[in-house]
Order: sequence, then C-alpha cells, then structure tokens
Amino acid sequence: MRELTCIVCPVGCHIEIDEHQNVTGNRCSRGQKYAIEEITAPKRMLTSTVKTKFKDTPRISVKTSAPIPKELLFEVLKDLDDILIDNHVKIGDVIIHNIRNTNVDIVSTKSTLCY
Repeated sequence: MRELTCIVCPVGCHIEIDEHQNVTGNRCSRGQKYAIEEITAPKRMLTSTVKTKFKDTPRISVKTSAPIPKELLFEVLKDLDDILIDNHVKIGDVIIHNIRNTNVDIVSTKSTLCY
C-alpha cells in the first residue's frame, strides 16, 4: 500500500493505492487517475532558467509546456545549461522543441524586451 497526497486540485486528498491499483481516499476520478499515473509513470512540470547574451537580462525563466517523465528531469536540466539565447524572445516562445523526444517544448516565461 502506498500513500499519496493528490496534487491535481487544491483539495489535496490523502490517497492510498495498492499493488492492484485499487485507489481509496480520492474525492473525484482525477485523484484515481493521478494515483495510478504516479506509481506507474510519474511526471512533473519543470521550471528553470537559461542564459542569454543580453546584459540587462542575463537569464530568463523557462518551463516545460507539459509534464515530462520524472526520470528525465536532471537530463533536461543539463540540456538547459548548454542553451544561450541570442535573439530576443517573448513569453510563450519555444526555446527547445520536443525536448528529449517527449513531445514537450521548453517555453519562455519571461521576455527579453520590455514592451
């Protein structure tokens, strides 16, 4: 039996899931889906920063466009260390398309220009 706290919504149900994927404690079906995914293929959103060539904005924040497999988090962070933004970007611009063949993009959450 494994105990989890559901993070799908603000309620934060305390869920238990057994080896047969029987879920208890969830108040909605989203909790059941979360618990099963968490024990079979956990995923996380990733937020980080990348370097730019601009002195007034030496780093910009980025995030994944969707959750990625948890086991890829550190590999993606290493990939981001090698990135240098040399063109101006705005919020939502794709910095890396299909990172690590996950069908997930790395997108900017900050602009390098003030509008």
